[in-house]
Amino acid sequence: MGTMLRGFLLLLSLLSITAPAFSLYEDQVGLADWHQKYIGKVKDAVFHTQKTGRKRVVVSTEENVIASLDLRHGEIFWRHVLGPNDVIDRIDIAMGKYVITLSSEGSILRAWNLPDGQMVWEAFLQGPHSSKSSLLVPASLKVDKDNVILAFGKGCLHAVSGIHGEILWKKDLEAESFEIQHMIQASGSDLIHLVGFVGSSRFDSYTIDAKRGELLKHDSAAIPGGYSGQASLVSSSTLVVMDSAGSTVTTISFQDGKVTFSQTPVSTLIEDFVGKAKLLALKLEGVFAVKTGTHTTFVRVTVEGKLEVVDKINHATAVSDVLEISENRQAFAFVHSRSNGIDLTVKLGADWNHDLLKESIKMDQERGSVQKVYINNYIRTDRSHGFRALIVMEDHSLLLVQQGAVVWSREDALASVIDVKTSELPVEKKGVSVAKVEESLFEWLQGHVLKLKGTLMLASPDDMAAIQSLRLKASGKSKMTRDHNGFRKLLIVLTKAGKVFALHTGDGRIVWSRLLNSLRQSETCENPTGLNLFPWHVPHHHALDENPSALVVSRCGPSDDALGLLSFVDTYTGKELSSSSLDHSVVQVIPLPFMDSTEQRLHLLIDASGQAHLYPKTSDALSVFRPELSNVYWYSVEAETGIIKGYALKEKASDDYSFDTRSIWSIVFPSESEKIIKTSTRKLNEVVHTQAKVVADQDAMFKYISKNLLFVATVAPKASGDIGSSTPEESWLIVYLIDTITGRILHRMTHHGAQGPVEAVVSENWVIYHYFNLRAHKYEMSVIEIYDQSRADNKDVWKLILGKHNLTSPVSSYSRPEIMTRSQSYFFTHSVKSIAVTSTAKGITSKQLLIGTVGDQVLALDKRFLDPRRSVNPTQAEKEEGIIPLTDSLPIIPQSYITHALKVEGLRGIETVPAKLESTTLIFAYGVDLFFTRFAPSRTYDSLTEDFSYALLLLTIVALVAAIFITWILSEKKELRDKWR
Repeated sequence: MGTMLRGFLLLLSLLSITAPAFSLYEDQVGLADWHQKYIGKVKDAVFHTQKTGRKRVVVSTEENVIASLDLRHGEIFWRHVLGPNDVIDRIDIAMGKYVITLSSEGSILRAWNLPDGQMVWEAFLQGPHSSKSSLLVPASLKVDKDNVILAFGKGCLHAVSGIHGEILWKKDLEAESFEIQHMIQASGSDLIHLVGFVGSSRFDSYTIDAKRGELLKHDSAAIPGGYSGQASLVSSSTLVVMDSAGSTVTTISFQDGKVTFSQTPVSTLIEDFVGKAKLLALKLEGVFAVKTGTHTTFVRVTVEGKLEVVDKINHATAVSDVLEISENRQAFAFVHSRSNGIDLTVKLGADWNHDLLKESIKMDQERGSVQKVYINNYIRTDRSHGFRALIVMEDHSLLLVQQGAVVWSREDALASVIDVKTSELPVEKKGVSVAKVEESLFEWLQGHVLKLKGTLMLASPDDMAAIQSLRLKASGKSKMTRDHNGFRKLLIVLTKAGKVFALHTGDGRIVWSRLLNSLRQSETCENPTGLNLFPWHVPHHHALDENPSALVVSRCGPSDDALGLLSFVDTYTGKELSSSSLDHSVVQVIPLPFMDSTEQRLHLLIDASGQAHLYPKTSDALSVFRPELSNVYWYSVEAETGIIKGYALKEKASDDYSFDTRSIWSIVFPSESEKIIKTSTRKLNEVVHTQAKVVADQDAMFKYISKNLLFVATVAPKASGDIGSSTPEESWLIVYLIDTITGRILHRMTHHGAQGPVEAVVSENWVIYHYFNLRAHKYEMSVIEIYDQSRADNKDVWKLILGKHNLTSPVSSYSRPEIMTRSQSYFFTHSVKSIAVTSTAKGITSKQLLIGTVGDQVLALDKRFLDPRRSVNPTQAEKEEGIIPLTDSLPIIPQSYITHALKVEGLRGIETVPAKLESTTLIFAYGVDLFFTRFAPSRTYDSLTEDFSYALLLLTIVALVAAIFITWILSEKKELRDKWR
């Protein structure tokens, strides 16, 4: 018995000194997290199907992604995210094995290996000034047996080696405002023609020897009627442009050193023409396309230079580039949308009366109009030509259409998430059985055998995959009802495409998606822009009978004075309940802490003129809001002018639901010394568990907690550029903590020799911000904690007993607060894209910072590392409190990456949502990719883990009961023997 007791105590001691691990076992990945990859809206595509092997299409997107997609399933073979500062201009395929990309306004040329996406070479193209870029990969142009790639950018034409990436020659065109339109290789020669415009009134043509880079000829002429920026190449010596008024087509012929112009009014080509015409980018021999409203007209340029209409389509139509299907045969496609699908037509350029292909394709959901189409041909078994089409829709989805059906689709709008909110799932109604017998007895036994093999480490890789599948199925995480822990929710996301998605937090699947009618392009709203997403109706008393809804706020254009749009969406079904076009702009949306009798939350919409508009516009909402009118304040930040203003409401203005505003304070930062680069506030729904903080010497400090606290960071104007653009002596970073009710500056701190970019997070009574220290050549993170000194007397126990404390006295922003601040700075290894903080239901669990690193991962860092009370030699009491000894740098623990080995490419934001279980927070990171996980900052102290072995616990209890019973019997027998002696 003594040996067993010693062994048990040894086991307990080993468990007590074991450090908590944050890493996952391999078979646990995917149980509580999911990761999805996207590419964004495709803006250019090149097919590669000529050789045997994998058929693929290489695409570039508006999220600056270059990717290779499988034509069979739409899966990503490989991709590269170049980042927001490296915009992809052109892509092409060279020598059948390299993907060529031109980016950053024609200054970076790269070659990627087609099969695996590895970068082969990179060339930096320099020039005297910025200009439009162009790329040409000639089919048969070689210099010293080396394939040549021609790239125009920065005002220069470069010839680059296709094998090594070396610049063979460079030609400066010496025209500062030359905007290139096309690079044309003359058939069977080494001559390259560059055609473009200088300003909007002059046409220029350059002829260059592609092998030596010599300028052979330069022709220039003034354009009658001006140039609108739209041009279509109809032959190697003819260009068609639209004039600046959009009412006249000008044909430009540049041949044998002569430039001639011929003008034709659009009204002579299109009857009843009204408005402004546009040219479509159609590279068809002898034909160009004109778009007027929803009509597309195809016009042929005859040998004599005359224009004649060959076809007219009375729908909004997308036209593809020309495809060479055989020698001297060109095909192209045009696609238009219908109510329940799309129509695809493929024609020969030389034969308009015959359709090579005409198909009607049905689609399962509304995706808006067709934006772009790219076609590719293949040879059928009967040796005829078949066609496949890659189609980009208005909702940014990507479709591959072949043989009259959608082969695959990709929801790439999720690569451009604007805003995220959560919605609870439906309550499980009584009388509906949750437990359903979904497997036979044999499957049940088979599952238990697999689990036993996994426990005994006898499972094969296939068995482990089956065990993982069983775990996912048994966890119930993908059910469409609420769970008692609050893990199952709906993520409602608004995307740049104007499409709203509901994602299930259990497995990341799309529950529903809706392209909002109010955010679709129309004659009255050509450029709708989504702004924010807000919870609108969250029923509590009628949760079984009513569905929650969300408010989507947008506006008709990118400018602040554009008219606003409101959409109301059912978060359970995705149905757009209603939408309305406002008669005022929307600059700011303020969710109010009030609800009307129907549990709709009240909102104030501030327009560009400073008026406030109450929504919903009901008498019930007005009766709730009017008594609180004098307690509503807000602020605005004008970063460009360096002004922060505070406002309050006055009585109603033009109608019952509109109110005038008055300015009550303002802070003006001197433009010659400070420029606002970052502001941050607390989350409105953050829960603070306690105001008091007990420190090591049994003292109590009271947190200064205010939802009206604003963090502002300013830098010297010279330091507002990239890191290194200014010296430490002329750089400084100043941070402010401002009360937004009174405009009072509570705290100000200056970091000399520091500059942005700044990322910050405000929580409870502290703020943490990240910046760059020019003197130390390192990134830094600083923390400021604020404490309320006006409640310091409450530490006297007798005052608490006698009731002479001020704990229950109201806290007002109008009274001057007696505050104390503590701060500390630490070096940090990485640059940071985003910072968030964990949030839990009651605010009891310790906080951890969630840092989006430059490597597109999310790092969890304990807030204790950023405690301003850290010292080199903490006392014993401070050690017991948890104070960590001071170091100059913050640690980065590899196991603390909550994204594991995964990357959230193009990371832009991190959202945290509390679960009902106090120990757990839900984390959603979004960028080009999406990542979701559950995270316990202080471990799961209030629940058992999902992989807890209840069978082993039961066996242990049975064994203990049996041991107690046997020990009791043996003890009784021993006692009986002792009595007989």
